[in-house]
Parts: sequence; C-alpha cells; structure tokens
Amino acid sequence: MTDQLFVTKRNGSKEPLDLEKLHKVVSWAAKGLNNVSVSQVEMKSHIQFYDGIKTEDIHETIIKSAADLISEESPDYQYLAARLSIFHLRKKAYGQFEPPQLYNHVVKLCEAGKYDQHLLADYSKEEIDAMNDFVDHSRDLNFSYAAVKQLEGKYLVQNRVTGQIYESPQYLYVLVSACLFANYPKETRLDYVQRFYDAISQFKISLPTPIMSGVRTPTRQFSSCVLIECGDSLDSINATSSAIVKYVSQRAGIGVNAGRIRALGSEIRGGEAFHTGCIPFYKHFQTAVKSCSQGGVRGGAATLFYPLWHLEVESLIVLKNNRGVDDNRVRHLDYGVQFNRMMYHRLIKNENITLFSPSDVPGLYDAFFADQAEFEALYVKYENDPSIRKKSIKATELFGLFAQERASTGRIYLQNVDHCNTHSPFDPKVAPIKQSNLCLEIALPTKPLHDINDEDAEIALCTLSAFNLGAIKSLDELEELSRLAVRALDCLLDYQDYPVPAARNSSLNRRTLGIGVINYAYYLAKNGVRYSDGSANDLTHRTFEAIQYYLLKASNELAKEQGACPKFNETTYAQGILPIDTYKKDLDAVCSESLKLDWEALRQSIQQFGLRNSTLSALMPSETSSQISNATNGIEPPRGYISIKASKDGILKQVVPEFETLKNQYELLWNIPSNKGYLELVAVMQKFVDQTISANTNYDPNKFPSGKVPMQQLLKDLLYAYKLGVKTLYYHNTRDGAEDPQKEAKAAAQDDDCAGGACKI
Repeated sequence: MTDQLFVTKRNGSKEPLDLEKLHKVVSWAAKGLNNVSVSQVEMKSHIQFYDGIKTEDIHETIIKSAADLISEESPDYQYLAARLSIFHLRKKAYGQFEPPQLYNHVVKLCEAGKYDQHLLADYSKEEIDAMNDFVDHSRDLNFSYAAVKQLEGKYLVQNRVTGQIYESPQYLYVLVSACLFANYPKETRLDYVQRFYDAISQFKISLPTPIMSGVRTPTRQFSSCVLIECGDSLDSINATSSAIVKYVSQRAGIGVNAGRIRALGSEIRGGEAFHTGCIPFYKHFQTAVKSCSQGGVRGGAATLFYPLWHLEVESLIVLKNNRGVDDNRVRHLDYGVQFNRMMYHRLIKNENITLFSPSDVPGLYDAFFADQAEFEALYVKYENDPSIRKKSIKATELFGLFAQERASTGRIYLQNVDHCNTHSPFDPKVAPIKQSNLCLEIALPTKPLHDINDEDAEIALCTLSAFNLGAIKSLDELEELSRLAVRALDCLLDYQDYPVPAARNSSLNRRTLGIGVINYAYYLAKNGVRYSDGSANDLTHRTFEAIQYYLLKASNELAKEQGACPKFNETTYAQGILPIDTYKKDLDAVCSESLKLDWEALRQSIQQFGLRNSTLSALMPSETSSQISNATNGIEPPRGYISIKASKDGILKQVVPEFETLKNQYELLWNIPSNKGYLELVAVMQKFVDQTISANTNYDPNKFPSGKVPMQQLLKDLLYAYKLGVKTLYYHNTRDGAEDPQKEAKAAAQDDDCAGGACKI
C-alpha cells in the first residue's frame, strides 16, 4: 500500500512517494552515529504517512520520529534528529540543501529588509566572498535536536507570522561577527571576524538571545539586561513605566528598583492627601511589562526590588502568592528583597526589625547602599525618634515570612546590598549599586529617571555572553577567548541604538559587560569532581581566577588602544582595588587555593592605562542559549541525564554531554544532599566575578524527617550564603512531581534564559 501513496509537493502538484529518496536522507543523517537505527526511524514515520501528504509534513514526521527515540540508551538520536532538521531547514530557507553564495544571500535579504543595509555599505563584495570561503557549513551538523529547534524558534531571521525562515546557522554566526567588527580597520577586521566566527560557531563562546536574533537585522538593541531605578514622584514613576515599555519591546529583561516609593498613608503635598502606597504603582509597572511580546521572541518579564525594612514589606512580600484577591496581589512580576548586615544581625540576635517609609527617614535609603556604618547610625537614630512613623516586627517573623513566600512561589529573590557595594567594581560613594536585574546577576549603578528624556539619569544596560567551559582544553585558551569576547561586546555598545537617553548615558560612559560561563556541570564531571563534597573548590578557584584575570587583561589592552571608559574614575579599579582584595575572607576557610596569575602586574597596568569596561563578568542562567551549544546551563547541576526542555514546538529532550562516558561522574540536582557545597562554589566564583551570580537554592522535602523543609534550614542557608559573601540568590526550587516530564520541563525552563525570557544568554 505504501508505495502507492502520493505526496503533495510545495507547488501543489502530486507525485508518487519515493521511499528510496527518504531512505538516503535518513542514512546520510545517521552516518557516524552510535546506536541509531535507520529502519526504526523509517518504520516509526511510515505508519504516519497518508495519501496526499505534503512534502513538508513528511520531513516533519521523520524528524519527530527520530526525536522521539532520544533516550539514555540511545543519546545519538538527538544528532540524527538535528541533522534531519538542518536538512529540512535549509530546504525551507534556500529551496535546496546547499546554501547560496554569501554575497548573493546578503544582497537578497538586505533588499527584502531582513538584514541591515550597513552590511553592504561597510563590506565590499571581495570581503564578503572571503567570509564565504571560511564559513564551514558542516558545523551545522554538530547541533543537537534541541539546539536546532531553539534556533528555529528564536534565533534565525524569519517571518514570525508565516514561519518562513531565511537563513541557516552558519550565516547567522558569520554575519553577527561581521556586524560587530564592521568598524575595525580594514587591514585587521576580517581576521577578527573569522576568529570570532570560529569561536561562536564551534561553541567556545555562547551569545545571548538579543545578539543571536537581532544583530544583522535592522533592530539595534542587544543588551540583555536593563536596570531602571524609580524615584518617589509621579513624573519618575511615569518615566519608569515608559522606559519599561521601550525596553521590553526591544527584547530586554527588566530590573526595576521601586524601593524609594513612599508607603501607604504617607503625606503628599504637605498633607493635602495621603499616598496610596506601593501596590497601585507596582500594578502600573506590571501592565507596562506585559504590554509587549518582545518581537515574538519572548514575553516581557521583570523583577522589582525593595528593601526588607520598607514599611509596607509585609504586604509586598506576599504580592506573588495565589492567596488573596487581585486588589492586593501583583502576581506577574518577580520580586527581589534587599538585605544587609544589620538585618541579619537582628535575626541572629533574635531582635526586632523596624520598618519605615523611605520618605520619612532622610538619608536612610541612600545610606543603605552607599555606606553601611552611616546606615546603621541613621537606622538606630530613627528607631529612637518617637516623631517618625514606624512599625517594629520580630526579625524571625519577617525572615520567616520572606522564606515562606520564597519557598511557595520560588520567585521571591534576595539581594545582599552591602556585599554588592563592598565587593564591587564601583565606588559606592559616587556610584552605589541599588538593584539587580531580572535574573540577579547584574549589579550596576543607576540614577532615577525624572522624565523619559532625562539625560542625567542612568538606566544601566549589560551586554552578555559566556564561555563554554566544556569546550576548552586548557585555561590558557581563555586569554584568546576573553580578547575576542571583550572586543566583540565592546563594539556592540557603539553599534546598538539607545531608545532612552539615560541608557546611552550609562552605557557609553561605563561600557559594562557581563561575561559568564555555560556547561559548568559537564566541566566538573569531565574533571572528576563534584558539587557537594568540596572536591570542585580548587578547580573552580583556578578557573574563575583565569576568567576574571584574562577579561581584565583584555579590557586593559583595549583601553591602551581606545582609551578607558569615561567613568573609569568611578570604579574601584581606578583606585587599584581588584576583586581579590575585597571578597569576604570567611571564604578562605572553605577554599585556601593560592592565586596563580600575576595580579600585581595587572593591577599596575590597570592603574596606568585604565579599563575600557567598568565591569567584565556576571554569571547568568543561560537556560535557552546553552542548548545551542548542547551544553548544561550556566553553573547549575542537571536535573537528569536527559533534560526536558520546553519550547513552542513542545517538549524537547537534550542529553548531557558525553553521557555514555561520564554518566557516573555527573552529580544530579536532586542527588545533592544539601545546598552547602553548591553555595561554597558560588562563593568561590563570587571572589572573582565583579558583578554577581544567578545562584539557586534547591530543596527536596523527602530528605527531611517530616517530609517538609524546616524553616530553620531555609534560614540557615540564607545566613551561610551571606557569611561567604554571596551577593544574590535567584530561584528557590522545590522537588515537586519530578517524575512528570511536563512539570520538569516547566521547572527547568521557567527562566527562559534569564528573563523568564530575557537576559538571554
């Protein structure tokens, strides 16, 4: 019966189904792979064919049949399915498997308005032909199936209404490289284009979603993270809302600092009216965040920050939970609660915490970030002033409420603002850190907007990428990779547009970058060390020392050529202070590994020539972009040997790198006995990372006698993280329905690359 079926071609004509042609394609895709069966894929797909089936549906059926066979026993089906997907993708994009000449392709897509016209203005045909010669399309065959589906869904230039795809992956990579280095001198730029192309197409450097999906198109906003500080006025609140809309529409993840807004019942205009409090304005921000779909790439998302001592804190902490009514909930934002040493001391001593409206306590809010000694003095002074409105609450009760809401929602985050300012690349007296971003890894100075055109305000942007630790054989390779990553991202700062003047002000004066890592779990596994027992501490110390050292060296070299960033004088680097000088010394009891690199020579060079970039490092989640490199995400342990990834195409299965060889070396998330070893590793990383780290806490209730995680354990972990100098904590993950792939996919992908979609890397 099967050989009598007819297939409907793209032009509407029909012809007999040619099973031999399909067999050749599947056999080609299976070449060199282990434990895959061509006949099994064919049988699984043939039973789904029907008379009149479209050629496109045949390809999709075969691909899905191969993908369904991905398992621990046969992990290579992920490559078989990927190669079939690449074959199908190229046919859709080009009408044939072989890509066209690059120059012809660029001309066609520039004329169609899909590529930025500057490609043809800046590069000659001869230069584009030279790029064509070094592009290696065979690298398309190194992707996993999950990677190809993410490329199709998020990264490749396409019509998001019709689904038409216009390019294949290697052209994405080479044109991103060409755009970033377009303004380099002609005698050197092709060399940089090729070196950067090789680094990203061979998965040594991972790029975030805004860069992968946007660079080479007419869209010119590629910073992953946007930090907006709101003042305590209607003008500032409205300007903040306008800035949120502009940046959500440009694919960025948003951090909003709303901690300065006065509390419910505060006087307005000298007592003419009383203030409605924070919640109505938080709702206003939520509406702004959800107003745009970010160009179809991801939904808008934001984290909103406020201090633990805010007078409304008991109402604010519960805003995300499912109890209550819409009037007293703002559930579609995430929240970051800000702590400092004094709050922890009150907890340890079983004392009370006093709550204030920031508007009633002059200087307290600013001192909270800029000067801890001044904050403590003012705080005690205002506690003892009977004329100031306040509320006293037991520290154990307030911390307990925070921990309870963090556990129940998973998305009430923590920022230790003193660590963010004392172990910081910025001088807190002139450029304090007053918030983080959506994913709790960016820590940059901000200044409140007074109106949308305020050029004195600062909206902080951070441009991201990551090193794939699994792809490097020696830490020495990080020197060249750092040079390429720093130069490419620094170019991006001048290449992109700035829809809000305050963002231009901050970005071009501070030139902040955040370069992190992916594939850390694989890196530990292949080196035979583990998260939980301290065996990875020294390796992690050496690795992150090398990362930060070479990033600083690369930025210092760039400063020699192009000058230091204009506000370099506001950094601690300008004072000769390095991260190795300011980390929390309690860490030394956990890891006593000595420094291996010549920091003193680097210190002298930085003081002499400066840095091109105020910040260089940040460790982001990379939930989506790590899939492109077939890597484990960020620094997290995998939940299983096969990760269940959610996408618009449904559930995708991705097998951990070198599963068959390293199965027994991987330490899976729910096999790790406690957070202790993981938090120690985060603290080791934080010793060197100049911004902060998206670090999670994870709890399996079944490991506790009552089947419930004790409050004491939650608070103990918060205190231990603070003691070791951890700046921020991101998700609180609770093992719940882990055997259900749908739930596991939702849990694993809840941070679609750092922005619930944004901060993508």
